[in-house]
Amino acid sequence: MAEVGAMLTSAVLKMVGKQVSSTISGQIKLQWDFTDDLKDMKMTLESVEAFLKDAERRSVTEKSVRLWLRRLKNAMYDISDTINGFEADSTHNKSKIFSNLSISAKKKTAKDMRRMRGELKKITKQHRDFSFVSENSSNIQKEDSSDRKTSPKVEETAIVGRIQEKREILACLSEKILTQDFIILAIYGMGGIGKTTLAQLVFNDKQFKEYFPAWVHVSQVFDLDKIETSIITQLSKRAPNMIDLDIVPPNLNIIIVLDDLWENDGFKLDNLKLKLKIGNGAKVIILVTTRDKSIATRFSNVEPYKLEPLTNDMCWKIIKQKSAFEGRYDREWLEHIGKDIARKCGGVALAAQSLGYILHSKRADEWESVRDSNIWNESTSEDTSSPHHMLASLKLSYLRMKPCLKMCFGYCAIFPKGQRIVKDDLIHQWICLDFIETSKIYSPKQLGEIYVDELLGMSFLQHSKWGY
Repeated sequence: MAEVGAMLTSAVLKMVGKQVSSTISGQIKLQWDFTDDLKDMKMTLESVEAFLKDAERRSVTEKSVRLWLRRLKNAMYDISDTINGFEADSTHNKSKIFSNLSISAKKKTAKDMRRMRGELKKITKQHRDFSFVSENSSNIQKEDSSDRKTSPKVEETAIVGRIQEKREILACLSEKILTQDFIILAIYGMGGIGKTTLAQLVFNDKQFKEYFPAWVHVSQVFDLDKIETSIITQLSKRAPNMIDLDIVPPNLNIIIVLDDLWENDGFKLDNLKLKLKIGNGAKVIILVTTRDKSIATRFSNVEPYKLEPLTNDMCWKIIKQKSAFEGRYDREWLEHIGKDIARKCGGVALAAQSLGYILHSKRADEWESVRDSNIWNESTSEDTSSPHHMLASLKLSYLRMKPCLKMCFGYCAIFPKGQRIVKDDLIHQWICLDFIETSKIYSPKQLGEIYVDELLGMSFLQHSKWGY
């Protein structure tokens, strides 16, 4: 759990930052002026917070960054514990006439404050050694999106599975297009499961041979103007006079894929819908891929399609394909090992592909090492050949979480893999640990329910077969 622990740092920092701010505003309750110490800490926390997104991103592959994040996180916990301690002392001694804190307690707290200020400054100064870039830097945005840019091209014969899913979506679209001129169908599921591949299969089907096609990789950086420009540019290849989506040739059939949609702002999604709703007798089909069930539900105007994991046999078939298994002389010996590995892929196509590439030309004992590796229990590895690409896809979803949701999900790491968790008990634990944010609208219990739904929607939690 090294990576999860490191990536919790930003969530912990936000929580402690709020605690420090609250304590500053409530100094009169303490009857002891630590304002300068607390304000100095608050400024230090604010300065380092801007670089944490880059640090968490790099923590996947850089051990030194993970160690730095762990030290920073531990310092946050020390600050929180100290504040809780002297606030508790203040409350306990509030009946005393002269001072809420004893002289010895004051001296101890002052000493702890100085120690923590020094430790915090020493840790935060080290961030310069890593040359982190700020959260708003375009460098981060480019790196997050450029290596994941997708296209409509697909080699259908090389795809394992998804035939039934393709048929179901095509049948749905064929039925809906008879009565609707504008269809938005979202495909949702966890990262790496094959949403883009399924969209490619549908997009390239002969059923849409006469449709004007456009494929847009939306990514995390939502830009409505760029999306519109990309669509117009692609459609104008068949309709040269098209310069605006509001002015299209009559009775046009259009199919558009919006791949990898992350934006969950309802106002922005509604504006995108308006842009895409082309009139003039046009029939428009929009396919969307997203990891988030709530985005799929909000943006679709037909029932969204949940993509389920591949079977173990399908994962094994992918591994065999990518590892050139059939050409091996020792394939009979390796088959049971390979099937064990396939079962550990969790039905994620990207995991099977990555493992297949790793196992290519490897000896039998190396196959056994992969099967028995700690990679199945840890989210990163020192070995750069490990399939961290499959985990990076989930990491992107994690980094988009609100800090409070990160804390709640990180807490789930205390449960053994596959353990059934009672939802109400989990929410109660979150509340007791103060992981639930405050709200003027919802109670902590209601917010806990919302958190569980969000984690389920992003595939970080799964419904138990026995209910949850």
